[in-house]
Amino acid sequence: MSDQYLCVDLQVNGYAGVDFNRDDVSAEALHHACVRLREDGVAGILATIITDELPRMTARLARIAALRRQDALVGDVVWGAHVEGPFLNETPGFCGAHPAHAIRPADIGDMDRLLDAADGLVRMVTLAPERDSGLKLVRHLADRKILVSAGHCDPSLNQLRAAIDAGLSMFTHLGNGCPVTLHRHDNIIQRALSLRDRLTLSFVADGLHVPAPALGNYLRLAGFERSIVVTDAISAARLEPGRYTLGAQTVEIGPDGASRSADGSHFVGSTATMPRMAALLRGEVGLSEDEVRRLLSDNPRRLLASVAIGIPTSVNSRWESR
Repeated sequence: MSDQYLCVDLQVNGYAGVDFNRDDVSAEALHHACVRLREDGVAGILATIITDELPRMTARLARIAALRRQDALVGDVVWGAHVEGPFLNETPGFCGAHPAHAIRPADIGDMDRLLDAADGLVRMVTLAPERDSGLKLVRHLADRKILVSAGHCDPSLNQLRAAIDAGLSMFTHLGNGCPVTLHRHDNIIQRALSLRDRLTLSFVADGLHVPAPALGNYLRLAGFERSIVVTDAISAARLEPGRYTLGAQTVEIGPDGASRSADGSHFVGSTATMPRMAALLRGEVGLSEDEVRRLLSDNPRRLLASVAIGIPTSVNSRWESR
């Protein structure tokens, strides 16, 4: 990693004790999170707002956008917003940590309310293609140069191909957002990997969401030009085991660092940081420094630059490992 803030993280729900999905996140709290992100070598993030009732999601997006305008550091670190939901697959296992009662079919009017609340800040939306009738929302977002990513979903291979034709270009945290028990061959992980030449695949590289051997297999199959790493961090990132929040949910962090629901049934985001993931990728997965840099910096920068003006596609500093 480098002291020049090289990393770019497209999925951050909170950090260092700050929950971006709280209704009352303060200017001071958001500033604190951005200070800690910079300390961990992060140049920019997409602040991620997850599924909830639509008025809560719009209020949270509006608050992040307003606080960003008031603070130079926050403006420098928060490069945009990632809306993960509410247009997901509500089936248990696929919905993951997203509250099923708030998940809904894709609707352009609802999406536009979210986009308007964020005041132009939304750079990425994760949705379930099979819950988007006629793929109207995928086209709507792609036409507006917003990254459209499949996630928490179970489309057939034909549905996924059709979504890509309509403008879908990513898959969110592959290997997660799906049931623990899947068909051994015919499953969403295999379908997404089979279309790796048409998708950018993101992975949570903490060794918990996807064990290191499987992660290495996925990355080498997908290719280092079409893969990125995200933390999916929540407020517990950087902190000790204990009890934290993600929106209205209580999250338990155990001694292993895993972020789980209160009943222990599923992951709820992660406690990962970019330095920890870089170390795991080098050590347990065995990647080169060039491969790590592509996953954590070059590739996410290039993706964001394709949809937003002013995103630097490269840095004028040397990538240095800590």
